[in-house]
Amino acid sequence: MTPQPGSPVNKASIKEERTAKRAKKLEQYHRQQKRGKRNRLIGIIGGAVAIVAIIALIVTAFVLTPKAANYAGGGAGDASTIDGVETFTNTAGHVETAVTYEQTPPAGGQHAQAWLNCGVYDQAVPNENAVHALEHGAIWVTYDPSISDAELDLLKTELPSSYVVLSPFEGIPAPIVLSGWNSQLQVDNADDPRIAEYLTEFWKSTNVPEDGAPCSGGIDAPGKVS
Repeated sequence: MTPQPGSPVNKASIKEERTAKRAKKLEQYHRQQKRGKRNRLIGIIGGAVAIVAIIALIVTAFVLTPKAANYAGGGAGDASTIDGVETFTNTAGHVETAVTYEQTPPAGGQHAQAWLNCGVYDQAVPNENAVHALEHGAIWVTYDPSISDAELDLLKTELPSSYVVLSPFEGIPAPIVLSGWNSQLQVDNADDPRIAEYLTEFWKSTNVPEDGAPCSGGIDAPGKVS
């Protein structure tokens, strides 16, 4: 209470007013402290949850990412050791025009000057460039676009990490077709044991026109994933 002019000063009232103000400020200070602690705690918990979520995503990706199979390579390309393998007598040669191939997918024959870089493609690739990769000892693994994602992921686990072209192919005679230079295997499922047998025999085979030539340094087609 503010004293009126001419009235005596009430020292007790002034002291009580100051005490009340200090108490109010102290209460506000304590509320701010509590709010700050609560916000810091929420931030710490939120950060920990985010870290756990990131770790979980990394672990899940690591577990679900297909692991490339290992093969020695350099087989002689003996089709007699694997049931269902077809062989052909296509000849090699470089051309600058489109080629009509005897097999679907192609398994050798005339091809483009530039080879297709090996890797995983989610779009169809040019036949003429892919056939040049076969000439270098690569295997062209084609699949019907209608197969499930689970089947495709399983197929990837069966493949080596290099000298392989994996791509979809419309109108192939089986869900999955593996083509090497002048050889081919058709299978219905990604868990067919003949896939590993075929790769063991024909992957990086010495029985190709350009044994030891690279499967990189050529060209990429649209849709390359890795």
